[in-house]
Amino acid sequence: VLQRVKSASVTVDGELISTIGKGLLVLAAIAKDDTEKDVESMASKILKAKLFDDGNEPPVGVTQWKRGVADIGGEVLCVSQFTLLASVKKGNKPDFHQSANGNKAKTLYQSFFKKVQDLYDPSKVKDGVFAAMMDVALVNDGPVTIQIDTNPPKMEDPTSLGPSGLASPSGSTASTVVDVNDLVNNMTRITKEFKIPAELLE
Repeated sequence: VLQRVKSASVTVDGELISTIGKGLLVLAAIAKDDTEKDVESMASKILKAKLFDDGNEPPVGVTQWKRGVADIGGEVLCVSQFTLLASVKKGNKPDFHQSANGNKAKTLYQSFFKKVQDLYDPSKVKDGVFAAMMDVALVNDGPVTIQIDTNPPKMEDPTSLGPSGLASPSGSTASTVVDVNDLVNNMTRITKEFKIPAELLE
């Protein structure tokens, strides 16, 4: 999760750990299936995400989405946040089955943080404390908050049509790619079958 901020800080046990001015607060969660490749691509993505104006005065309340945090010389505060992967789908108590275990999560998070530093300016990239109870304070600029996933859920076939052009009895979709011509032919057939006589509309 990226939050465009005017300022942000992390405090642990009353001690100020990190603080930044204008830039990005990055809440990073490591999933159980994440790899080194995922964290490298994410590090690059957050630095290039165009969440800032180009310096010209935009209309009030309008963001021009033209520049990344590196383009404006902003700062980045990274905070490990496994709770982003929580699910309450099967009840009210969150489960964290999608989160990586402690050792893997720590290794990949540290790799992610180091990559952000390497791709930008280490002096402008700050960190929280992995696995600590942190007080995170921020002034969200906008507010602007977006979520990025290295493995977003795949979009289901919106037609719900299998290779024959019809949904299976269970309503599931066949894995075969649907031919466009089949779709057109089936839509034509459906249109003809459900054509209503004009006299019934009077």
